[in-house]
Amino acid sequence: MKRNHDQCNIWNRRFDCPFDLWIEKAFQKQQGIFQNTKVIGKKSAKSNRWYKDVGLGFKTPKEAIEGHYIDKKCPFTGDVSIRGRVLSGEIISTKMKRTIIIRREYLHFISKYNRYEKRHKNLAAHLSPCFIAVQQGDSVTVGQCRPLSKTVRFNVLKVQKKVVKGAKNFAKF
Repeated sequence: MKRNHDQCNIWNRRFDCPFDLWIEKAFQKQQGIFQNTKVIGKKSAKSNRWYKDVGLGFKTPKEAIEGHYIDKKCPFTGDVSIRGRVLSGEIISTKMKRTIIIRREYLHFISKYNRYEKRHKNLAAHLSPCFIAVQQGDSVTVGQCRPLSKTVRFNVLKVQKKVVKGAKNFAKF
């Protein structure tokens, strides 16, 4: 059944959410937010959205506070706490839905030759929809959380856009 434009507008006013953002089959709602209020008085200017401060000096993004997305694995609007390690790396893949692969480069010391060798590890991390227009090459800071899936144990906390300068630059090493 196809909805016409008027029905979409009614839907938007009732749930304070753009109909175009809903791509899931199930009804998306934040846990702990009651949406069936029957008060007929003035509609409050305050949004009926729950968000939190993850701590550790990371600010809650503006999109997480004012946005309309629903993500239960988001560290700012979901039920996921950040604890353990805080790591950083470079995005190498954004092909999965709400999940990215980051590359962490490091040096490993070989005592026999008294030298270092370059090594890297790839790490899967959950990317909340509050981080808009993330691309390959951007630097991200991730925090450890409970296992979100078989391979995902980290959540993106901060994104720094890749700065493109005129000439070709060296990488970390």
